[in-house]
Amino acid sequence: MIVLNGGSSSGKSGIVRCLQAVLPEAWLAFGTDTFVDALPASMRTGDGGIGFGPDGEVVVGTEFRVLEAAWIEGVAAMVRAGARVVVDEVFIGGAGSQGRWRQALDGFGVLWVGVRCDAAVAAGREVARGDRVVGMAASQAELVHRGVTYDLEVDTAHAESMECARTIAAHVG
Repeated sequence: MIVLNGGSSSGKSGIVRCLQAVLPEAWLAFGTDTFVDALPASMRTGDGGIGFGPDGEVVVGTEFRVLEAAWIEGVAAMVRAGARVVVDEVFIGGAGSQGRWRQALDGFGVLWVGVRCDAAVAAGREVARGDRVVGMAASQAELVHRGVTYDLEVDTAHAESMECARTIAAHVG
């Protein structure tokens, strides 16, 4: 199992695609966007779900947390069943977010990877993408790494996705 954590527009999705190309075995890819996209529309606007402030702030409610816990356990079940999985995550809650994953993945070999990107670079990517709330990349650039421990870190402001993927692949045992 590989868990990539980084802020919005930090380059995680590009790294995941490159990892799938360079790793010798088949790896399934899932991300926080997969989970959020699976939520009903009502949970993207209501108090219990996930909300996005005008400055890029992300606020999650109790119903979101319940479904997120089920999502994490579901990914862990796939790993338990023998699937190789790489997850593209955004630890909005820093160490607390990582703790929820650590608990579900206890006993598995997990490579924890921090995906760093300068806030200004990520903000430029965010504008170019056009599918994110402006401000999210800058607000998350450091927030998602607070208190999180990694086996490895890569920096997409200074290395392309393929180079980052090869660095990560070299640490997969």
